[in-house]
Amino acid sequence: MGQARRRSKQGLKPRNKKNSGNDSPRIVSWFPVTQAQRDQFIQLSIRAGWVGIAVLVILWIIVRFVGPAAGWWIPADIR
Repeated sequence: MGQARRRSKQGLKPRNKKNSGNDSPRIVSWFPVTQAQRDQFIQLSIRAGWVGIAVLVILWIIVRFVGPAAGWWIPADIR
């Protein structure tokens, strides 16, 4: 006997459907991206931007200070 039929014979209410975690409405009805996914993308892009800035600063420090101090190259403005 199926689960639904057994529950109805015992007088129990139907099982609650599991929440798919997709309660957020879509941005546009025909485009399969929800507002929650949009917010996650915005947060990801902000974090990626900060990582890019940090990498750029580290690279600049290496090129400007570490490389010349280690004797790897001589900057053109110091000659």
